[in-house]
Amino acid sequence: MKFFNIVLFISCSLLFCEVAAQSKGMATVKGGVYLPLYGAADKTVKVDPFMMDVYPVTNAEFLKFVNENPQWKKSNIKSLFADESYLTKWKTDESFTGLPNAPVTNVSWFAAKKYCECQGKRLPKMDEWEFAAMANENVPDARKVETYNQYILNWYETPKTFNKAVGSTFKNYWGIYDLHGLVWEWTMDFNTVLISGESRKDVDKDSNLFCGSAAIGASDLMNYAAFMRYAFRGSMKARYSSQNLGFRCAKDLEN
Repeated sequence: MKFFNIVLFISCSLLFCEVAAQSKGMATVKGGVYLPLYGAADKTVKVDPFMMDVYPVTNAEFLKFVNENPQWKKSNIKSLFADESYLTKWKTDESFTGLPNAPVTNVSWFAAKKYCECQGKRLPKMDEWEFAAMANENVPDARKVETYNQYILNWYETPKTFNKAVGSTFKNYWGIYDLHGLVWEWTMDFNTVLISGESRKDVDKDSNLFCGSAAIGASDLMNYAAFMRYAFRGSMKARYSSQNLGFRCAKDLEN
């Protein structure tokens, strides 16, 4: 029995170490119910508890990934998985421009998804990202805080350099940095954005409606910052890459 207990202890310890290693650099978001930007007034969405990376993926981290997975290098990437802008700021396969700890950009959805899978994670769902991004430093839902919305809008309107270190913006209520103020980010289901109708189940995906009548379906017309994110997502395709678009990973909460 004593030997069995020792073996069980060692096995559990190894499992704990594995889980802890997988969760390193992640924050827990407890989840809840929220009202998305689009949909009828009573169309709330339940978000289950999940974990999200504290920081966006950096140049150095993505370089390690492509070295371990050469098919995702700039010179090897297939056009099916990335457009001509993929890692366009990198001088070579192993030489990027900018800070090692700046967020990687010009990465397609396919590449971002594969990166997360190689870490034992996944891209965050859109509702997960939006739920986490509602938080400011003090409260989990700061969408009604005028100064918070103004902060986000000011960032959207400011010319970008894309060469700031991760962690250069505020840490939000969940302990997550840089959801606003650094780069835009891919989500797993970015292409399910619906911006033209009044219901989340609307099948009309006219991605040309970036303003005007598209805002009619917004559940909170004052939240123009969120509207801009939905419009941007609606314009993207999985092989696209952009100099202002990065990503981070998420995972289901451990039971």
